[in-house]
Formats: sequence, structure tokens, C-alpha cells
Amino acid sequence: MSLIRHLKGAYEVREEGDGEAAWQSLVVDHSIQAVISDIQMPKLNGYELLERVRTSKLRRLQQLPFILVSGEETEEERVKASALGVSDFVTKGAGSAEILTRLNNLLALSSARENLDTGREQMVQDPLSGLFTRKFLEMQAAQAMSHSVRHGVDTSVMVLGFDGFEGLCERLGRKVAEDVATRFAKMLASKMRQEDSLGHFGAGQYAVVSPGTAVVFCATFAERVREAVELARLSVQGQMVAVTVSIGLASIPVDSVVSAGALLDLAGARMLAAMQSGGNRTESGGVQPATRAISINHALELLAANRPDPVKPHLAVLARQLLPLLNLMNQELGLTLPMVEVERRLSGRSS
Repeated sequence: MSLIRHLKGAYEVREEGDGEAAWQSLVVDHSIQAVISDIQMPKLNGYELLERVRTSKLRRLQQLPFILVSGEETEEERVKASALGVSDFVTKGAGSAEILTRLNNLLALSSARENLDTGREQMVQDPLSGLFTRKFLEMQAAQAMSHSVRHGVDTSVMVLGFDGFEGLCERLGRKVAEDVATRFAKMLASKMRQEDSLGHFGAGQYAVVSPGTAVVFCATFAERVREAVELARLSVQGQMVAVTVSIGLASIPVDSVVSAGALLDLAGARMLAAMQSGGNRTESGGVQPATRAISINHALELLAANRPDPVKPHLAVLARQLLPLLNLMNQELGLTLPMVEVERRLSGRSS
């Protein structure tokens, strides 16, 4: 009652009759900013309540200011409370000025810590998309570059941007356009290695930091991403949306840059150059993608999109994969395909 009289002019006070009731209130009431607790209480004493609060899975309770009202407790008991994480002690009979001063100081410290934690989270992750921020990507790139220098391995960066993004914003509205871009970015995240980092680069633009990856393999992955976006179709607000991306690549030690920011900026500049050259392309500073086979399904998707050129280099391999099917069709459907000649020509190509 004495504490309530001291505090009620400055704070709204809620009283509970025992430690267990106090614990239940703390769990469900998010508005509680601090706890002032006696040590001797029914059901759950002050030490037990303090321990439960500090070991809670709820972060807000772990950091909640917790003051114990101290009477004739021994130094050993004070040490015990300190080890459990008590924020401060108030001696029974303390005046209102002392109580308010201690409580105000603790709440100010708690507020400063919360603001610091929020700032750190916002530096690491964008609160809307959940993707990394550009500042955090620079930190990841710097760490990867340092590792590359020490161990003689490559680090590559890929920056991709949606072609005509501002036009997409005008057509769909900025929020919807950004949601579309983020959906593609999250699809990209599901295809990346665990050690890669994906985050924001600019409006409708994203960057991937790939430690230990040579630029030729990064270029291969970039082409796969570019083709996947081109072939994808999304239904947005009842209309089909087709988009393309332009991609810029940079890496060390191929590119002579001295900082993580410069590496990202170089990849971003190459992305802009790809956009200015017509879009839907990859600019890698002259590095060609590593050759890789494509599946029959992928070839059919490209042909359905009226893009035969990416399929042509793989026709011989695809034809050899299809030979058993062609032979079966020849037999079962009564076709007169010159299979001996087909196999001979394909064998000649292979040799």
C-alpha cells in the first residue's frame, strides 16, 4: 500500500496477491513495464518469480526491469538475487523520491536498450520483406572478401533489378509492385546455398553475396534466374503479369576493387548497363557462364516461350536422351523414322 501511494501519481499500478498470480499477469499483459516484488510471497516467492521471468522464452520478460523490495535479507540473499538477474533493490521504508528515481532510471535504460535492439534488427533485416538490408549485405561482402584474401578463393556478387520497375509501379501501384518483386526475390532465396546472402539493393533491386563462388558459376546461376523470371507468370489483381530482370555480376579477384561497397556498386553498375542495353540480360564484365546441360522440360518451356536460341547448343544431348522414346514411338505407332541414320549422325556429333 505504501509503494502504491508513492507510485500512483506517476504510474498506473497493478497489484497481485501472490507470485503465481503476478506471473500469469506478466505473461498475458504486454503493457506492464516493470515489476516491484517482495521476496516473501505465497505460492511463488520473489526469487522464484524473478527466475521464471529471466528464463522465460518471451524476450520482453527477459529484459523487463525487476526490483526486489529488500528488508532484513542477508548479503548472501542479495548475491543470489543478483545472480538471478535482479535489476535493483528497494529498501522497505524508502521514500517516494528514491523509489521514483530508481524506477525512472531503470525504465529509461530499458527504453534505450529496446531502441538499440530495434536499430540492430532494422540494420540486418527489412521489417516489411524480411530480407537483409543493403548495409548488412555490405558487411557480409566485407567478411567474404576478407576470407577470400586469406584463403585464395573467389567471392562473387550478383545484383538483379526488374526491368521497367517504375512502369510496373504505375500500372499496379507501388505496394503491389514491391510485393511482386519480393515474391520473386523469396523464390530466388529458396534456390540459393545456405552460405549465400540475399537482400535489398534498391527499389525493385536485390543483391546476392556468394562467398567462395567463382564468377563463371555465378554467371550460370544468374542466367538460370533470368530465364526462370522470364518464363514465370503471376496473376496479380486478376491480370497476368510478365516481368524480366537484368543482372550485373562482379567478383574478386577478377575485378580490382578494394572494398565491399565498391564490389556491390560495380555489380549494380553492370546491372544498369544491362538494362540500358535493352534489359533481360546479364552483364558480367566479359565472363561467360559455365556450360551446363538443360533438361528436356526446360527446353520445352523455352520453346513454348518462343526462345529457341538457348536450346540450340543442347540439341545433340537432348536428342540422345530422346532416342529410346523415338524408337518406341517408331515401333508402336508404325512410324518410318530413319532411326539408324539418326543414331549414326548423333554418334558422329558425339565423337
